[in-house]
Amino acid sequence: MTKKIFSSLFLFVFVFLLYSCKDDHTQFTMDEDNYEAQKQDVATMEYKSPQKFLTIKKTSKKNILGQTVIKGTVFNTAKVATFKDIDLKLQFYSKTGVLLEEDMETIFEKINAGGSTKFVSKYFSPKGSDSVSVTVIGAKPVK
Repeated sequence: MTKKIFSSLFLFVFVFLLYSCKDDHTQFTMDEDNYEAQKQDVATMEYKSPQKFLTIKKTSKKNILGQTVIKGTVFNTAKVATFKDIDLKLQFYSKTGVLLEEDMETIFEKINAGGSTKFVSKYFSPKGSDSVSVTVIGAKPVK
């Protein structure tokens, strides 16, 4: 009788361990799938609005020829998305804040998630311009 109880207990423990090992593996696979799905959701959100994830730091000065030289860096703060062909809008303002002129420019570079790229632009700015604003208006996703 004791032998029968012992073998039944052994069989129960063996089946329990076998089942629990299989369940852990399934859970691990589900976590990987869940991670990939969340990563795709983040990428989709980032690709829909690149201007939210592409930021600019710039300086500007006049050169000897009278051109406004704009040196800047575009930063990609996205976690997953890579962008290329970044479209910029340059706006030249007077001392009193009046918009004098707008220009468009494209930076033909690829910026990985978390990366950056530098650019230099030269413009003959309109007479009376005091400052220039540079903003990202769009970019193409690299998938």
